[in-house]
Amino acid sequence: MPRQSPKRADAAAPQPPADLSPEVIQKALATRAFGRRLHFQETMSSTQDEAHHLAFLGAPEGTLVLAESQTAGRGRFQRVWISDPGGSLTFSLILKPKLADLRKLNMLACLAVLFSIRRYTGLPAKIKWPNDILIRGRKVCGILIDSQMRLDEVEYAIVGIGLNVNVDMKKYGDVPTATSISHELGHPVSRTEMLAHIMGDMERLYESLQKWESIHDIWALFLDTLGHDVAVRWGDTVERGRAESVDQDGNLMLRRPDGSLVRVVAGEVTLRV
Repeated sequence: MPRQSPKRADAAAPQPPADLSPEVIQKALATRAFGRRLHFQETMSSTQDEAHHLAFLGAPEGTLVLAESQTAGRGRFQRVWISDPGGSLTFSLILKPKLADLRKLNMLACLAVLFSIRRYTGLPAKIKWPNDILIRGRKVCGILIDSQMRLDEVEYAIVGIGLNVNVDMKKYGDVPTATSISHELGHPVSRTEMLAHIMGDMERLYESLQKWESIHDIWALFLDTLGHDVAVRWGDTVERGRAESVDQDGNLMLRRPDGSLVRVVAGEVTLRV
């Protein structure tokens, strides 16, 4: 989760299940390739950086890098991302997509996490453009996509996911923008089962992309951003308007106050009130 100042933990708070281990994960997976090669460490600097290293050394598609805690975890715009040991799922998956599918990996990852949360917990997860997962308006998951190119071909891509599963939000005080699955449910859930669901959905959706099947429409269906007046910031630039639609590559189509339509490729979205 984004960095906050932790408070003293409630001694009476229920402890989450200690269920995250390579052996347990392998038994829970129902995938053919995704997650079958697992690189797990209790602590590493960043699963994203480690995945880059393994991909450079030739790790096959579907290799999963998983850590209980990170010393230099990051999210979008190089923001610090904290892994809560025993409470978070922090992992990176190595993929080797076609160039035409690279821009769609964000949609794929969002949908995999969203489907898994909804099916496994029943919670009403939604997507905040471009790649945050919300529950009742609060961020529960962040997604980061990196890629390495050679000329006009993709050498590999890394899908990084940080999901607040059993994070005790009381430790971080009142964080109105963040939540966890256990906080919303009122009880902890199995991180291994959640990870297995996500891997299964990611593999299924990835195979759909390889068959030229579109996932755009269903991704757009779960976007919580559309229909709202928003401000989108990237660097020193800010665009304001109504989030009208998204194109096939996932770019946001913003209707400015003067009626013109602008395509926004990336940025940080805030609702205008």
